[in-house]
Amino acid sequence: MPQPYIFRTVDLDGQTLRTAVRPGKPHLTPLLIFNGIGANLELVFPFIQALDPDLEVIAFDVPGVGGSSTPNRPYRFPGLAKLTARMLDYLDYGQVNVIGVSWGGALAQQFAYDYPERCKKLVLAATAAGAVMVPGKPKVLWMMASPRRYVQPSHVMRIAPLIYGGSFRRDPSLAASHAAKVRSAGKLGYYWQLFAGLGWTSIHWLHKIHQPTLVLAGDDDPLIPLINMRMLAWRIPNAQLHIIDDGHLFLITRAEAVAPIIMKFLEEERQRAVMHPHPSPLGG
Repeated sequence: MPQPYIFRTVDLDGQTLRTAVRPGKPHLTPLLIFNGIGANLELVFPFIQALDPDLEVIAFDVPGVGGSSTPNRPYRFPGLAKLTARMLDYLDYGQVNVIGVSWGGALAQQFAYDYPERCKKLVLAATAAGAVMVPGKPKVLWMMASPRRYVQPSHVMRIAPLIYGGSFRRDPSLAASHAAKVRSAGKLGYYWQLFAGLGWTSIHWLHKIHQPTLVLAGDDDPLIPLINMRMLAWRIPNAQLHIIDDGHLFLITRAEAVAPIIMKFLEEERQRAVMHPHPSPLGG
């Protein structure tokens, strides 16, 4: 790896979380990544490496994924947002910027809503508002309902063009490269992730997310049709929408093009966000 990562396994009351931090400089707010369903943290390394090397980046495997332990019981997004806050406490982070990808985008919305003082800016990539979303094609959704693509690398090479679209339709080697980085923790963790999103929606509180928000969408995304991203940008008060000419995994396949867009957004205003300003002593 061209840039160093610090790997740690965090134990939070019996739940272990595997974390990776790429150290950065203190003048930039650290970036926390919420990954997609079934995706271990190594899958976002190409994106991290495309970001400004001064930016500190935090990635982790959610429970039941990669090197994190699989819980005995299912969890929901509010519980996972709370666990994330505890992980940040353990790693000694206060306020962070947050990016959520696909399934991780739902978790990012929950975290920004539940912990506004911890989330300075929000980036939502290829995600939706949950149960009210306009779904992708049934065949594509059926393929996503199984963790087989993370258990059998040969399977993802067959279905990647159908479920990811964009560059995966044009370049067969991308699926092989993607499959080589997969680290499955087993089927149960994947099903727990599916359960976390069952019936969940953010549509009724999106208007309460006041962090500056960048919404990124692929124009050839079989999983998350573009209209879902337009809905997020419409419902979140301080949101801007940017459409990428690619599919569901544009954060990886177009990392060199997308990273500067994200860096510009994160650097636009560097002072700490004040979520609960104190009234002036003079009443002004």
